[in-house]
Amino acid sequence: MQAQIDQYTEEINTFSPANSDELEAFRIKFLGTKGIIKDLFEQFKTVGPEEKRTFGKVLNQFKQLAEAKYTELKELLNSEIESRTCGTNSEIDLTLPGDGFNLGSRHPLSLVRLEIIDIFKRLGFVVAEGPEIEDDWHNFSALNFPEEHPARDMQDTFFIKKNNGKDDIALRTHTSSVQVRMMENGKPPFRAIMPGRVYRNEAISARAHCFFHQVEGLYIDENVSFADLKQTLYHFVQELYGADFQVRFRPSYFPFTEPSAEMDISCTICKGAGCPMCKYTGWVEILGCGMVDPNVLENCGIDSKKYTGFAFGMGIERIANLKYVIRDLRLFSENDVRFLKQFKTEII
Repeated sequence: MQAQIDQYTEEINTFSPANSDELEAFRIKFLGTKGIIKDLFEQFKTVGPEEKRTFGKVLNQFKQLAEAKYTELKELLNSEIESRTCGTNSEIDLTLPGDGFNLGSRHPLSLVRLEIIDIFKRLGFVVAEGPEIEDDWHNFSALNFPEEHPARDMQDTFFIKKNNGKDDIALRTHTSSVQVRMMENGKPPFRAIMPGRVYRNEAISARAHCFFHQVEGLYIDENVSFADLKQTLYHFVQELYGADFQVRFRPSYFPFTEPSAEMDISCTICKGAGCPMCKYTGWVEILGCGMVDPNVLENCGIDSKKYTGFAFGMGIERIANLKYVIRDLRLFSENDVRFLKQFKTEII
């Protein structure tokens, strides 16, 4: 056995592989599960007791020599490969600067949504949210929609379950359903805004889409008047667009408010001269509003003789159109990087 070890030791010391395949063959020959070292340890079992200590030490030294030789040659071979790969003849030039990462930004609708929330938070409004799939009560009935109201027809609403009655389930058509849930589950006073996505079965165009985003607001307390509503919305427009924009209120109709109004601002795109966005009137409607109908308060368990309140709702796409002078709201959902990369005001 000693003669075998001396022979193998010389072979190990003189071994110099030309490539990784030869080094792997060396590992298998000496260190493999069926290799020389494994075989020598099997022979060691037959050595007499008086020689075990001597041969055991020699055998362990031989094993350590083979392992050290393999580790040394492997590191050397890897170093040579790396040197050849990254040398002057390589296609990789390590002196070139690295490529920077493209930082993302918030979507323009997210920027406008956050700005709207921030303005109303400074006025004491909290943020409330609710489910996008709603039942008939929260989406229509509690909000004073008669059964024959056009919004209940299939051309306006995406129904998930249509039973021609109180069991109807639909994608919410407005975030007013969140107002109903808030009033049902709490007690006045309420001062909250409800941002979220809504769905309506409409033809997609530069001015309309089958899904869009809303922010609705609700303020209910004792002695709330229409003057409170107007001053709140005047302040909102001045904070969002600046003090130079003209504002007007027009009478309107909504089932859940009485009296009702729509709020217009002077068109930011044509500066009042007339364009497709404002339908050549110089004015753009940005939100609907009004005093909460007493029937809605009673439906939600609130004493309409003691409490009054106002509500309003706006489309975030319309607000963003006017703020960033965007003529086609379809751009918001097309994920065109050339469009989105313009809004790098806030990095995420």
